[in-house]
Amino acid sequence: MKPTLLDEGELKKHLSSLSGWTREGNSIMKTVKLKDFVHAMGFVGSVALLAEKLNHHPDIDIRWNTVTLVLSTHSAGGLTEFDVKLAAMIDAL
Repeated sequence: MKPTLLDEGELKKHLSSLSGWTREGNSIMKTVKLKDFVHAMGFVGSVALLAEKLNHHPDIDIRWNTVTLVLSTHSAGGLTEFDVKLAAMIDAL
């Protein structure tokens, strides 16, 4: 079953409860700065475990101590509950 896209009101409500996530077109994005490369990789490993649990995988860019995460439900063509759920789980790390 194809996930349902969030409407603008739902998306704004969810974004207001998330920490540091911004909308970028059909995606939400967050950049996290960590102590160093080892901590960045540890963070990415934790995100990978969450993503596997939900079977919903972010785009991840790692630049030494800076990790940028981009979430979108490509099969639905935009943002769904999967994206905001994973974002909230990442915020809880």
